Amino acid sequence: MGLRRVEKDFRMVDTTEEKRTWKQPVRMFKDVVIDDPRFKLMKDQFNILKGRVEEKKENLAEAEKIKEASQKRYDIALKTRALFQLVAQQTQGKLQYHISNLVTLAEAAVFDDPYKFVARFELRRGKTECDLLFEKDGAEFKPVLSSGGGALDVASFALLGVNQSLVQKRSVLVLDEPFRFLSKDLQSKAADMIKMLSEKLGIQFIIVSHVDELVESADKVFEVIKDGQVSKVVEA
Repeated sequence: MGLRRVEKDFRMVDTTEEKRTWKQPVRMFKDVVIDDPRFKLMKDQFNILKGRVEEKKENLAEAEKIKEASQKRYDIALKTRALFQLVAQQTQGKLQYHISNLVTLAEAAVFDDPYKFVARFELRRGKTECDLLFEKDGAEFKPVLSSGGGALDVASFALLGVNQSLVQKRSVLVLDEPFRFLSKDLQSKAADMIKMLSEKLGIQFIIVSHVDELVESADKVFEVIKDGQVSKVVEA
């Protein structure tokens, strides 16, 4: 005789008869008593599951506390970052004006029709970059595209001076032939520009040059004289 269990109503069904005959309901564990090992096993399993549930609740509560603390730290970090960004923007704005103004003054000291110099801070790919541009008649372009090269020499000289003044006050900057692309008739103006930046930035410039106009305008001139294998430095 084949039997199968129907879980819905716990009845045993005889599958060997042509006509199915329903048996009397049979309840599982109807004869279980307190001392029955099966009861003890069920109770132990229940207690284990209950313990796990309580542990999960405690872990969840602890996780909620950690989440709240993390959220508070995150909120503080956002406020701090916003403050830093504000300070950075203000600092960048002042630095942008400082650089642009001084380099433009240097250009104006040398050229009759000078370029305006523009330093602009931009955020790209999460990093702050500084664009250095010439401006004329409302058009902006990169200094390397300027005609000649003299304007780029002057801008580069002024930028080096500004950078040095930001790093160290009352410092010395040594440069070798800084105006090699500047025409000869503008070298004397470049000499005056050097003095102007020296006073404004508090920097002493030491220029290595063969240009007479620069040499004549210097406060002190030293010559390097080579005698055989020996080079001597003497004040001119």
